[in-house]
Amino acid sequence: MLVEQIYTGCLAQGAYYIESQGEAAIIDPLRETTPYLKKAEKNGAQIKYIFETHFHADFVSGHLSLSKKTNAPIVFGPTAKTHFESIIATDGQQFSLGELTIIALHTPGHTTESTTYLLKDKEGKDNAIFSGDTLFLGDVGRPDLAQKAAKMSQEQLAGMLYKSLRTKIMPLADDVIIYPAHGAGSACGKNLSKETVGTLGEQKKLNYALRENMTEAEFIKEVTEGLLPPPTYFPLNVKMNKEGYEDFEDVIKRGQKEFSAQKIEEIANHSDAIILDVRSPDEFAKGHIPQSVFIGIDGGFAPWVGSVIGDVKHPLLLVTPKGRERETITRLSRVGFDNTLGTLKGGFESWKNSGKDTDQVKSITAEEFKNSMAGNTKIFDVRKPGEFASEHIPQASNTPLDFINEHLEEFPKQKEFYVHCAGGYRSMIAASILKRRGIHNLLNVELGFKAIKEVGIKTTDYVCPTTL
Repeated sequence: MLVEQIYTGCLAQGAYYIESQGEAAIIDPLRETTPYLKKAEKNGAQIKYIFETHFHADFVSGHLSLSKKTNAPIVFGPTAKTHFESIIATDGQQFSLGELTIIALHTPGHTTESTTYLLKDKEGKDNAIFSGDTLFLGDVGRPDLAQKAAKMSQEQLAGMLYKSLRTKIMPLADDVIIYPAHGAGSACGKNLSKETVGTLGEQKKLNYALRENMTEAEFIKEVTEGLLPPPTYFPLNVKMNKEGYEDFEDVIKRGQKEFSAQKIEEIANHSDAIILDVRSPDEFAKGHIPQSVFIGIDGGFAPWVGSVIGDVKHPLLLVTPKGRERETITRLSRVGFDNTLGTLKGGFESWKNSGKDTDQVKSITAEEFKNSMAGNTKIFDVRKPGEFASEHIPQASNTPLDFINEHLEEFPKQKEFYVHCAGGYRSMIAASILKRRGIHNLLNVELGFKAIKEVGIKTTDYVCPTTL
């Protein structure tokens, strides 16, 4: 028996490869299917099934492409309705894989079709569960994402999740391994652990949502408390996962077209295309194309594109580091942003050498920030509300990057103000958005809150996030 987790850090997402006696199954694959195909080919195995734990909201699954290339059927749990051929498993339905058995356990709550797959070894012993977004390490799936489709309230879905956990998962043995769909960094839960594999026994002790004496009312209250609005691209990804999408290789081929600086300017001026600059924060600050949006490839790239740009169909023109064009297009496609029109040939240097206008972001060190602060200094902290509540500069306003477009009226139009995040990545995204909106009177604090604390700027007393 071979079970391998294929983890993608940018999305905090775990896909799984299971193999026994030359037969393989893939659970929750990503959009690019090559890694799964190569793994099966190397092992001399045939992919027999593609299992989906639910209709994913935070990424576009590779189920359709993988099925097309392998003829393996796609399996969803009960109540799922797809626009393509698939097996809709019944609760308790068994699937053989070599000497192994995979059982579909219907565990609604995160979504109505959410299904946990129980893996039994050749002796018939429960070995592991692939819990999707039903159960994470440290948390459970948020119950507010499927409200509209299910025509139910988040409280009703939370009640379903409570029953699913207690009737389908918690009765399993403590040594059963948990393989979740996500770890820390995903917006599909509130308090996900950095660990990506654990045991059910550990979670019964550590996971607040699995407390033995917890009532349904307590569960509903705790699971729904403090939920931030989901990113705007989530329902668009669900739609693609239900209805289908363009072939991945076609997306890559179109996106890799190279345009001159002149052509990039023409396209941007005569369409609503966004110029997306994915270089480092420092490079963007020193020089970039006016009106371009910064979201660095070396960070939480794809989820931030989804949160900040939102519309997966929006046309994009890319400015990338040399040699990272395909990687950028691939990572955009993982969250459904397939409409990449092309890239700037020669990168930003070619734009600069063409003599066209460039822009900069004024950045200062934390020490310079400390020396320039006054009682009426306007400071905008773009970290998440939980980070801000835990510790912040007393006079700062919290304007989370996820929802910065809803806070535009709060930024001064004339007087200089400061923007910071935790380490400098998110504040540069915020700066690019503000400048695109015509707000140029900002200063970005380099290296963010970490540097701010190191130079001794006064902050509120630290409160552990778990006690908030």
